[in-house]
Amino acid sequence: MDEIVASARESGYVETLIGRKRSLRDINSRNALARSNAERMAINTPIQGSAADMIKIAMIKIDQQMYKAGYKSKMVLQVHDELVFDVYKPELEEVQQLVEREMKTALLDLTVPILVDSGTGQNWLEAH
Repeated sequence: MDEIVASARESGYVETLIGRKRSLRDINSRNALARSNAERMAINTPIQGSAADMIKIAMIKIDQQMYKAGYKSKMVLQVHDELVFDVYKPELEEVQQLVEREMKTALLDLTVPILVDSGTGQNWLEAH
């Protein structure tokens, strides 16, 4: 964490795993509160920003694959690290496999496994 903050102080930004940059204009501020907030962002961005990148990449790939396969099912919502689908019942197993595969492989350079969980139900509450 100290290295991330030190690097941000030098460059004025931090990066996610895929290289998306977040500028931190207050990282060297004389105002302690502003500087502290920028330091917190510097530490959080590589992890939280990379997670956001991962789900965005997965969403694009899932949408492309669903369109290509001609599924009746639709991706309808993203809530933080969750994707919500309106699934045509005969496609359920195939859509689950597609979503799990694309989520796990969205960022290929990771050395840790990505765990993907899915649930089904008539509504979001039942799916949990």
